[in-house]
Amino acid sequence: MNKRLLNSLPPLAFALLAFALPARAEETKVVPSSAEQVQLSFSPVVKKAVPSVVNIYTSKTVAVRNPMLDDPMFRRFFGDQARGIPRERVERSLGSGVIVGGDGTIVTNNHVIEGADQITVALSDGREYEAKMQIADPRTDLAILKIDPAGETLPTLSLADSDAVEVGDIVLAIGNPFGVGQTVTQGIVSAVARTQVGVSDYRFFIQTDAAINPGNSGGALIDLRGQLVGVNSSIYSRDGGSLGIGFAIPSSMVRSVIQAARSGGRIVRPWLGATGQPVTSDLATGLGLDRPRGVLVNGLSAGGPAERGGLKVGDVILSVDGHPVTDEDALTFRLATHDVGGSIKLGLWRKAQAVEVTLPLEAPPEKPARDQRVIDGRNPFSGATVVNLSPAVAEEIGRNTAAEGVVILEVAGGTPADRVGLQVGDRIVKLNDVDIKSTKDLVDVIAARSRAWRITIERGGREISTVLPR
Repeated sequence: MNKRLLNSLPPLAFALLAFALPARAEETKVVPSSAEQVQLSFSPVVKKAVPSVVNIYTSKTVAVRNPMLDDPMFRRFFGDQARGIPRERVERSLGSGVIVGGDGTIVTNNHVIEGADQITVALSDGREYEAKMQIADPRTDLAILKIDPAGETLPTLSLADSDAVEVGDIVLAIGNPFGVGQTVTQGIVSAVARTQVGVSDYRFFIQTDAAINPGNSGGALIDLRGQLVGVNSSIYSRDGGSLGIGFAIPSSMVRSVIQAARSGGRIVRPWLGATGQPVTSDLATGLGLDRPRGVLVNGLSAGGPAERGGLKVGDVILSVDGHPVTDEDALTFRLATHDVGGSIKLGLWRKAQAVEVTLPLEAPPEKPARDQRVIDGRNPFSGATVVNLSPAVAEEIGRNTAAEGVVILEVAGGTPADRVGLQVGDRIVKLNDVDIKSTKDLVDVIAARSRAWRITIERGGREISTVLPR
């Protein structure tokens, strides 16, 4: 085939079939060179994968109030009884999922099923099952569901090694966009290890230009061997439609959540016992690095795994088990894909030299004890559930594990805490000019008499102060 004809072929013509490839991807990434090769189809791969991708339908009941009933003029004529009881409305949504266990274990996005009263799973052959939730993990935006196939072994997708995925690899996205039915789109991997984007705390994604639209969330991103490389999670869009920038949660993170579901349903992620900061251009120059990369260690927890393993303040973490660490998100992701009880190797830059240390992987400790309390009475915190911060609590709510003090774990709707704008995750810094270091401190200050409430909280790294009348 001459060069001019090859250049005129559409991008799809350069696809490689999964079943035609041997086991090692690096041995086969070549451009087709014959008419027979460019006429190959994705159909065998799709036929293999489609039965393992499901549609998910959810419903939840929400209270709806007519805003006119809150109008003072309306109540003047009809009385407070006109407010009545809020009407209920059923909201429905849709998404996709992937069967990862023949016993009916399904992975999807947490935001697909969040708050749902009922979850229905529809298989590709039209059969429907009611699903039960095993794990809902907002931090990764993943959830594990379970259906009962009545003894039947369902078709599954095996998980690929997402670390072997490279920019330019061809991928297929399978899901249920806009509820039109199961749909397959094709594209390439546009970027790997994409950080600072997405809807989860662990911001580390595979980026693809395969068309992903609303309803695709929770669906499969597969390679040309029909293996799951990621779970489609979010898109960059101005109007809700696909612009060719979609993000998938890598299979390495998916695997860790599946394992947690199979081992009891509780997710416990390793604790490093260290804090860090980005390496800027100026810092890189001063540290002797060739470019800004890695995480500069700026604090260690006394007796923690990092300190015991030999990590030092001033070290730059460059890799985890040989995988490059570009920033804090990448480090957090790499730690989260490991199980407690093992160990990891950190590649460091220390005093202009490459160093390697091995650290044990331990669960974050609950020290101090959380001493959970529900605040009541006539005060701005009434209706809030508060706990003492510890590495374990910080890990649960996605805060810096080195933080100390008292944090709000829950705020009941319609309570004083809700009305003054307190939020889950707020750290209570001061109350009436007293530093709040424990839940007991908070309760004691609330009980003391004062003419006003002088409150300082920390939210998103910023301190916010206000004064409220008593």
